[in-house]
Amino acid sequence: MVYSILPGAAGSAVILHVPHASRELTGLARRGLLIGDDALAEELDHLTDAHTDRIARQAADRAARRPWIFENRWSRLVVDPERFPDDSEEMRAVGMGAVYTHGFAGRRLRDDDPVRDEALLRTHFHPYAEAMTTLVAGRLAATGRAVIVDVHSYATAALPYELHGSGPRPQICLGTDRRHTPTALAEVAAQAFNRYDRAVNTPFAGCYVPLRYYRTDPAVSALMIEIRRDTYLREPGGAPTAGLDHVAAALTALIDTIPA
Repeated sequence: MVYSILPGAAGSAVILHVPHASRELTGLARRGLLIGDDALAEELDHLTDAHTDRIARQAADRAARRPWIFENRWSRLVVDPERFPDDSEEMRAVGMGAVYTHGFAGRRLRDDDPVRDEALLRTHFHPYAEAMTTLVAGRLAATGRAVIVDVHSYATAALPYELHGSGPRPQICLGTDRRHTPTALAEVAAQAFNRYDRAVNTPFAGCYVPLRYYRTDPAVSALMIEIRRDTYLREPGGAPTAGLDHVAAALTALIDTIPA
């Protein structure tokens, strides 16, 4: 299975989306890799949003109304489900489109191979996107709205692949979209994470909305929570620290105060 869905309360509109927590690779994704095990481990250390699945689950367990959780079961080195596979976005220019050919420091990971890429998109990217779309549709049908909260992390120091890494790197970055992030949602997020220094759309911007609803359905709200890794783990991708509990508690506070 490409993804896992952990059911929430029937009346919850909230979906915690965890796309980059896994380090697991499929056989197809491993074939053709041009790097050895040590280099692969280094890539996974830097590119995996380690323990964000644990943060999401812990927050969900403590929430007054349990949210739904949608998790990617595979590493972003299989496919990155938050990329658009057929557009000209700038990440493709550095080899980090839906299927990565380059790693966090520009290292070549695999040769260009449209056949392989199409197979990975067919078996992983598209089923993932369809399942997320279906989950959002279910929340809309049940509650009249859906609120997607992306749970991500990022390195304390900018990694070479970051095209906009020169700006502030607060402990918490809130990624917003002008059509899908209501002011009230951004405000309660800032309050929930008020123990941390925060900024909006730096060093990463935007939030994930399935294409069916993107810029067309205001009933679908979205917000990205980017957590600077030194707040909760030993970098680059080591064991969690006591800070993980504090981050999870803040996420619970957000879930419990998301406005109707």
